[in-house]
Amino acid sequence: MNTIDIRTVDVVQYIQPLREGGSLPAIVKADDDFLYVLKFRGAGQGKKVLISELIGGELARSIGLKVPELVFMNLDDSFSKTEPDEEIQDLLKFSVGLNLGLHFLSEAIMYDPLVSIADSITASKVVLLDSIISNIDRTAKNTNLLNWKNELWLIDHGASFYFHHNWEQWRNHLNRTFPIIKDHVLLERANLLSEASLEIKKLVTPEKIAEIVSKVPEDWLTHESEPLTPDEMRAAYIEFITSRLSKIDELVKEAEDAR
Repeated sequence: MNTIDIRTVDVVQYIQPLREGGSLPAIVKADDDFLYVLKFRGAGQGKKVLISELIGGELARSIGLKVPELVFMNLDDSFSKTEPDEEIQDLLKFSVGLNLGLHFLSEAIMYDPLVSIADSITASKVVLLDSIISNIDRTAKNTNLLNWKNELWLIDHGASFYFHHNWEQWRNHLNRTFPIIKDHVLLERANLLSEASLEIKKLVTPEKIAEIVSKVPEDWLTHESEPLTPDEMRAAYIEFITSRLSKIDELVKEAEDAR
C-alpha cells in the first residue's frame, strides 16, 4: 500500500490572488521552484477548510482520482509588510505559519459539462467520493474540476465535512445520507456507481483512513473555543468517514435515484 508523504515547502514569492475564489487563494512560488495555489489559514473559515482540502484530496487520490500534489506551505511575516492591498495584507498577516498548497496546473481549463472529458467510472467515483465527504461544492455553477492534459483533475474540497463547523452537534451527521448529490455536475455521467463503490470499498481501508487523518497538523486542530481535543477531532473524522463507507450502498442508491 502506498504511504502518504506530504512535503513541506517555504513560500518565497507571492505572485497573484485568484479573485474567483471566495477565500482569495493565491498563486505563489515555493523554495522548490514550483508554483502552487495557496489556501490560507487566515481566510474566512480558516483552518477547517485546509483540513477538508487535505482529507478530501488524499481520499480522492487513494481511490485513483487525479488530484494535484498537496503540500504544507510555510508563510512568514515578510509578505504582509510589502503587500499594498489591505485585504490581502490582512490575509497574509493572519496566515503566518503552516498553510496548504496545491500544485499549480499550468494551462488547465475549468471543466465544462457540455464539452469536457469525464469517463463513466471516474464520474461515478467522484460522485461517491463527494457523497462520502459531504462535499456540497461540485455543481454546474462551480465544478471544482479541471481538464489538464486530457485528464480530469479534482481541486477544492474545502466545503466538505461541514459537520466540523459545529462540533457540539457533529454526531447528528453520522446517520445522514447526501440528498444534495442531485445537483452534482457529474451525476449524469456517473452510470457505473456500483462498480465504483466496489473499488472504493477495496481501496479505502481503515488503515488508509487513519493514515490520511494522521497527516492533519496538530496546529490546525487546535482552537481555544472548540469543545474537542485534537485527538477527539481526529477520531471524529475517522468515525465519520467509516460510517459513510458503511452505508455506501445507500449512497449509491440515492445517487442512482437522483439520476
